[in-house]
This record gives sequence, structure tokens and C-alpha cells, in this order.
Amino acid sequence: MNAAKRETAGAEAHPVCIRLIDVGKSFAGVQVLRNISLDFRQGEIHALVGENGAGKSTVGKIAGGYYSRSSGDLEIFGERVGAWDAATALARGIAMMHQELQLVPELTVAENVFLGIEHRRAGFLKRDEDQRLAGIVALCGFDLDPSARAGSLSIADQQKIEIMRAMARDARVIVMDEPTSSLTADEAERLHATMLRLKSMGRTVVYVSHFLDHVLAICDRVTIMRDGRIVRTADARDETKASLVAGMLGRADAEVSYPEKTVPPARGVVPLLKVEGLTADTGVGGVDFEIHPGEIVGLIGLVGSGRTEIARAVFGADPAEGKVLIDGERYAERSPERSVALRIAMVPEDRRKQGLVLTQTVRPNMTLPHLSAFSLAGFLRLGAEGDAVRRLVEHLGVSPRHVDGDVVNYSGGNQQKVLLGKWIMRDPKIVILDEPSRGVDLGARRRIHEFVSELAGRGVGVLLISSEMEEVLGLAHRAYLVRRGRIVREVVPGEVGEDELLWTLFQDDDAPASERRAS
Repeated sequence: MNAAKRETAGAEAHPVCIRLIDVGKSFAGVQVLRNISLDFRQGEIHALVGENGAGKSTVGKIAGGYYSRSSGDLEIFGERVGAWDAATALARGIAMMHQELQLVPELTVAENVFLGIEHRRAGFLKRDEDQRLAGIVALCGFDLDPSARAGSLSIADQQKIEIMRAMARDARVIVMDEPTSSLTADEAERLHATMLRLKSMGRTVVYVSHFLDHVLAICDRVTIMRDGRIVRTADARDETKASLVAGMLGRADAEVSYPEKTVPPARGVVPLLKVEGLTADTGVGGVDFEIHPGEIVGLIGLVGSGRTEIARAVFGADPAEGKVLIDGERYAERSPERSVALRIAMVPEDRRKQGLVLTQTVRPNMTLPHLSAFSLAGFLRLGAEGDAVRRLVEHLGVSPRHVDGDVVNYSGGNQQKVLLGKWIMRDPKIVILDEPSRGVDLGARRRIHEFVSELAGRGVGVLLISSEMEEVLGLAHRAYLVRRGRIVREVVPGEVGEDELLWTLFQDDDAPASERRAS
């Protein structure tokens, strides 16, 4: 059977659920989608891949009703539709799971999952969420306390709530925007199993992802996007990682590579940052480590190991006991304000809730912690501020390259670049990076990695936290293994393998030593 006949046969076997016809989308005069024509079929897992800013998330949000289209037509289950929003999409059987979490922090896990679709009797709510949640948990394989407050959970657990919320709507089509960006490898495998179960039930999954190995492993078709256009749509079995990267970037680039590590000064000098006996109620227990000028030091641990809590305690975002020394001088009464004044920067893991003001443009987002540097007699010097922001926008490759662009409409990778610019604007001497490339594609990730190396080359001390062990090993000069809020080992990348590190991280501190060795 030739390719055309296979395509026709596939279309007949799998009716079209959603069809975009010459769809365009613009934000504030900036065109992000250009005449997109694409269909998603019943009973398939269809991936959208591309660099950040390529338009893949925008396509997903148009399908899910969260964005209106600027031009073109939309067909839903064979019927052309006019006005289209999230409520209408959900009523028609299309649910969306966002990369940037859309939870109500004060509600419980169960309440968030069933928000808007609660059971009622005689006009009153029936409190049966826990029982209803049991079936969703069984399908997804996630283990969460139904009564836990969503805001108290880790980013990874909050992402599981988003997945279960989409599942609870019994949707025929589920758009998943970077659903594995905060999940461990095991959790990602469970999600993939769930997606395959949905496919076997005749459901459609639109899978927006930058994890190309995942795409090739579970998807039926893949659409490659670049600069708001479709490069091609093909069977996933006919693609390779190299061909996907070439399509995304417009060139045959290699896989993720890391810049050559700078050589930090000799360890005999006074450490730039020295931490002794750091303890906090957030689970940090007696942590000791140090960072020298020009050194990238990583924290490696499983989700929930306490890496972020250590960073927040050092920065002063959480109260903590213990000794912190900057250039050999005691840093007491720590707070974010004092840390900024001491040229210590922290890029948090959740850019939308902890890092950016989404109602503002690029300019105030980058300069917010540094307004005194651009003020004279109480007035903001707009020219100086604009020049400083413009230099960083160019240097970091933020796209669109407008100092007054609306951050809320930027892709995840470009929002991350804005967040980096915010914290390195005033020449910091210590930078704490918590998940700097979360939800970021290959091209943006390379630029971020290059920038981290640039910081070290300028003598900045970098504390790097990442759920991707390969990223820490590829960038860091040294790394500390973190388990249950404690540092259990110091390692030098290249001298130990990932399997040995994972074995250490998975050990049970409460088990007898003989059992730990046997495992």
C-alpha cells in the first residue's frame, strides 16, 4: 500500500475530532500562528513538537478553547463552529491540561479535580469527591491524599491533580501541554500508560511535549512546528529524534549538548558561599556545603528530597537556623530583600506563581527588584530602564524582542528567559537556579545552559537544582546528593555514573545497613 492509500485508510479508520483550517493567531499585533491546517483523529496520540515560541501550545489552546483564533475555521467532530471558548469546548468533550498549573491552592485535591462538575442533589452539593476520585486514581496510578490542600503540595503533585482533573471530565479529547515537565521518570511512565489506556478507549490525546524520546515511544502521529508554521505531520514510526530536531530547528543539530565547563579558581580561596548546619521546619536537616567563585554546584535529589527547601532557606525565603557565610562574613537575619541587596539572586521553579507578574510587560518584570537603580529623585528613568532591558532581551534571545511585550502571551521558554534576565540584571555574585530549563525546548535550553556557563566564567557562584540528573552532571563542577533534607554525598560529575547516583538516592535511611546494601 502506498503512502497516499495508507493515509486515506488511516483517516477512514480514525474519524477527525478536531480540524483547524488556515488558522492564524496574533497577540498585540505579533503573529504567532500562520495559516495552520491540521487535524486530530479519534483514538490517536498526536504530538505537537517545536521550539518554545513555535506555536505548539497556542494550537493546543485554540483546540481547547482557551484562545480564540484570529483567522481561519475550526471544525469539531465534523461541525464547523463559530465562537469557541473553554466552557463550550468542555461541553463538547474537549478538556485541556495546562503546563502552567490552574489550581485553586486553598482547595483540596478532590475539590480541585471536580471543580465545576460537582454532584448536586436538590440544589445542594454532595460531598462525594473522595469516592469519585478513587476511580480516577485507579486509572492514572497516582497516589495523592484527596483531603490534602493543593497549595501545600509539590509542583509534581500539583501537576498530577491537573492530569486527574482532565480525566474527571470524561473528555473525548484531552489536550496535554507539557504534562511530564515536573514528573519523575517513573511518574512519566505511569502517565504514558494512562495515555495508552485512553487511546484504547477511543479517546484522543493531543500531546504537547519537548521530550522527544517520549513522543517517539508512545505517539501515533507527530506534527513539527517552527515559527508559527507547520513543517510537516508524519507517522511517529517514520521519524527519529534527529529528524525531529532537524525539523524543529531547520538544521540537523545534535542532541542536547553542554558547553565546555569553565575552570573554577583553586579551592584554597575563601568560599563565596559557605553553609554550616542549616536546619529549617520545611524539612532541611543539618546541611553543610560551599560554593567558590566561578563554580557551578548542583543539588541532585528525587522530587520531594528537599533541594528547593535548602535553596529557599539560604536565600531567606523560609526561616532557618544555622550559619551562612558570604565571602567569609556571617549572613544573619536572612530575607529575600537582604539577599538581593547582597547580590544574591534566586530563580524559582514556578515562574508564573513565584517569578513573574503576568499582568505586566517584559520591562517591569525584569526591573522590578532593581527600581532604585533606574530612579532619580523619585522618578523612573524610562530611557535607562528600557536600554538595560533591551540589552538583556537581545543577549538572552527573548522572542518576541519587545521590551514592552505582554509576558502572559509569551511561550514558557521565553518567560523563563525573562525571569533569568530579571535576576541577573544587576550583576549578581551568587545565583540560585531552581529548575532553570523546566518546560523549555532544545533551543531555549541550550541558550540557558550557555548562559549558566557564562555566569561561572564571570566568577559568579551558581547553585543549580534540576530534576534532570543529566543536566546537573553536564553543567556542574561538583554536586551534592540530597535525601530527606540532608546532604548524603558529594560527587564530581564524570567520576560516577547515573546508576550509582540513583542507587544512593533511592536508599531507605530507616532500613538496616545490611538491607540497604542488599538492595
